[in-house]
Amino acid sequence: MSEERRTRTAEAFFGRRHGKTIRPMQAVVLADVLPRLKVDLSAASPGDLRALFPVPVDRIVLEIGFGGGEHLHHAAGAAPATGFIGVEPFVNGMASLLRMLEREARPNIRLYDDDAAALLDWLPDGSLDRIDLFYPDPWPKKKHWKRRFVNRANLDRFARVLKPGGLFRFASDIDHYVNWTLLEVARQGGFSWRAEMPDDWRAPYEGWPGTRYEAKALREGRRPAYLTFVRT
Repeated sequence: MSEERRTRTAEAFFGRRHGKTIRPMQAVVLADVLPRLKVDLSAASPGDLRALFPVPVDRIVLEIGFGGGEHLHHAAGAAPATGFIGVEPFVNGMASLLRMLEREARPNIRLYDDDAAALLDWLPDGSLDRIDLFYPDPWPKKKHWKRRFVNRANLDRFARVLKPGGLFRFASDIDHYVNWTLLEVARQGGFSWRAEMPDDWRAPYEGWPGTRYEAKALREGRRPAYLTFVRT
């Protein structure tokens, strides 16, 4: 195994790959639909990511860990001139989004079902307008904090692939992970936090449809935070 591969494995997108048993229709879409939408990292990265999409797009957004796909599907429908790349290694989440796409196609979506760090390393410099990371696994035990996706290595990746002025958006209902993210981003030094008053991080993003994870957090009495950072 190469040194590059060992490093990437150590920084992988940790989490479960399987949950509930895959139902027959889910298996069908994973076998038939996903290959048509999947970003192929074995191919050379295009100089212009707009070439990944069969429709004209003028902006590119990456959503890492899209869960059940509610936000990604909604966002792609609301902004058809934006190309969205969604990453989700959890098989059940990917199958959920693919079923939505069967019912309501989104030609401006492309998908990747493995390690987000590998995709980030494949992307060209300054190729993204925004990165969204919503409700990532908080890994609450201190011994597991090193597995949190927000870390110096991944923030360096974000800084490389985002355009100057591009956005990194982070939402979580776990106070400690919110504080962790603020500190890690400040240490990285390539971003500024776009907040001047409490509503700038307490109010959901414009056009926010909500997610199943957010709904659970609200039911359990946890108040989410919505952070926005600008690539300087």
